[in-house]
Amino acid sequence: MSSSTDVSIEPLARHPWTIDTLRQWFEAEWPEYYGAGGPGSALRDLAAYAQEGGLPVGVVALRSGALCGVAALKADSIASHAHLSPWAAAGLVHPSMRGQGIGALLLAGLEEQARALGFRRLYCGTSTAHALLERCGWQLDETVIHEGASLGVFSKAL
Repeated sequence: MSSSTDVSIEPLARHPWTIDTLRQWFEAEWPEYYGAGGPGSALRDLAAYAQEGGLPVGVVALRSGALCGVAALKADSIASHAHLSPWAAAGLVHPSMRGQGIGALLLAGLEEQARALGFRRLYCGTSTAHALLERCGWQLDETVIHEGASLGVFSKAL
């Protein structure tokens, strides 16, 4: 297993060649949303994340030039929590590369982006990444029901 020390976190905008692969990953990871007949468009979302200087903004994890994962910083995420911003979202590490610290590096990359944009707090809603967020110093603020599922709403002061 490789260590996370050889992984770089870089803006998605600087690596547009990754978008088609990421589209495939999104559709495989979240088929009910991004798959055929789903309400989302992975290509549209990734194109939005492929900018710099404002929200939304995405980062990618690369190891020796090979794509490992992605995450995005968005203005909003959960409709009931529209008063909170920005949100860490769309975090995805390729299944073959999970458990190597790449998710934590992606979160740190989003924290750096948020700081650079002048934000003092960051939020995340998740049903699956509780342990990762807690390891990275995030606090569970509340648990809500969102689209029929239990979701933890986390925050982190920057």
